[in-house]
Amino acid sequence: MAQVKGEFDVKRTPEGGFDLGGGSVTGHFRFDKQFHGALDASSIVHMLAVGTAVEGSAAYVAIERISGTLDGLSGSFLTQHNGTLDRGAPTLSVTVVPDSGTDDLQGLSGRMTIDIVEGKHFYSFDYEIAE
Repeated sequence: MAQVKGEFDVKRTPEGGFDLGGGSVTGHFRFDKQFHGALDASSIVHMLAVGTAVEGSAAYVAIERISGTLDGLSGSFLTQHNGTLDRGAPTLSVTVVPDSGTDDLQGLSGRMTIDIVEGKHFYSFDYEIAE
């Protein structure tokens, strides 16, 4: 597997929430990202998020389309996000959707981690492209 790391900029836009029944509502957000470094790309993310009555417990799911270049290879691909906050303890999985790579990125698979440090967003992306 290859690994690339870098920073990304992100803009969040609230969209309308969705009624889950029983008084529960999920938040819906759009994120526009610009990745810098060996992943030189832009993306659009749509996220659904919920919180609970317990402080620090929440969850989100999202689908993201990333388009640009990865180590000089052009194309786009989709990722699936699955995040939880268990009384303040975060877990996050960001995985490439199988067979979603286009153009030079056909056969792409991998996982991304996201870190936020002092308000800046960083990614680390472990990936491979099947021959």
